[in-house]
This record gives sequence, C-alpha cells and structure tokens, in this order.
Amino acid sequence: MTTAVTDELSVTFAALADPTRRAILTHLAAGEATVGQLAAPFALTQQAISKHIKVLEHAGLISRSRAAQARPCRLEPARFDTVAEWIGRHRQAWHERYDRLDAHLATLRDAGRAREEDA
Repeated sequence: MTTAVTDELSVTFAALADPTRRAILTHLAAGEATVGQLAAPFALTQQAISKHIKVLEHAGLISRSRAAQARPCRLEPARFDTVAEWIGRHRQAWHERYDRLDAHLATLRDAGRAREEDA
C-alpha cells in the first residue's frame, strides 16, 4: 500500500471519527443539501457546520458545486469505495485468522478427548 493511500485513509478515518460529520454524511446519503439544510437538525451554528463540511470535503467524502447562489454538498462515493476496500481486506485477513484459531482449538480439544479416553 502506498503512503498516499495510507495518508488518505488517515484523513478519511479522522473525518469519520466525529459523530456530527457522520450524521451529515447520513443526511447527504438521501441527496444533495445546502449548508443551511445540513445545519438545521443540529444545535450548532452554521459556521460550525461549515467547518465540519470543510473537513469532509478535505477528506474527499463530499464535494460542493455551485448552483446560482447555493453551493450544495454531495457525497463522493469513490472515497467510500476506497475505505470499504481497505476494510474488506482486513476483514478477510481476520476471518482467516479466526478460522485458523478455530481449527487449532478443535485439534487441541480432540487431543484432550483422546487423552481422556486413553486414561
């Protein structure tokens, strides 16, 4: 894995670590929204929401376009795909480790039963 991908993942995971930013992403999963629309469900100032949006934008999780005076935000699925691929690789490795552990424990259990039967 290249350093650039690792750094991108670090920035992405740091952005995802905040519950407000995750809630913003959940809202955007339903479609584009303006900063005002994203700020509505929170007891935060629009300035605070704007800071969260900048973090999400820097992480590549969202983008903003210009539509007249509005600058609607939208999800960027490519970054989520990168994160999902990284998690998938690690999930597979852990499943393989657990499978090997299960097989080893079964071997130990069978060996213990065999010793009990011989005694």
